[in-house]
Amino acid sequence: MSYDPTNIFAKILRGEIPCTKALETDHSLAFHDINPLAPTHVLVIPKKAYCSFDDFTTQASAEEIVDLFRTASRLAQEAGLDASGYRIISNHGEDANQEVPHFHLHVIGGRALGPMLRRDQKT
Repeated sequence: MSYDPTNIFAKILRGEIPCTKALETDHSLAFHDINPLAPTHVLVIPKKAYCSFDDFTTQASAEEIVDLFRTASRLAQEAGLDASGYRIISNHGEDANQEVPHFHLHVIGGRALGPMLRRDQKT
């Protein structure tokens, strides 16, 4: 997988497409998903061009990595999700249904989310 600079998150970072910001740091941008799956559904993205978790964890600085995960944690705490629970999801590649080739985390909560995968799905 290679980074596509025309992806929607790159356009958001360049200010070409608006977003509803939840939090911004020197290294990360968090914004509300336009098609939320739960009452709280925020995307957290690094500001630099990383296409996947592998790319991010091998190429990003330690400061960028820490910042991204602390931003996700701070969002969950500020939304009050830490008491009831929440999910952090990152999809990698076609089998995981990664839709945007820019590494990102989904912070999802505010209701019971059910199991990660249905047990009746075949391996």
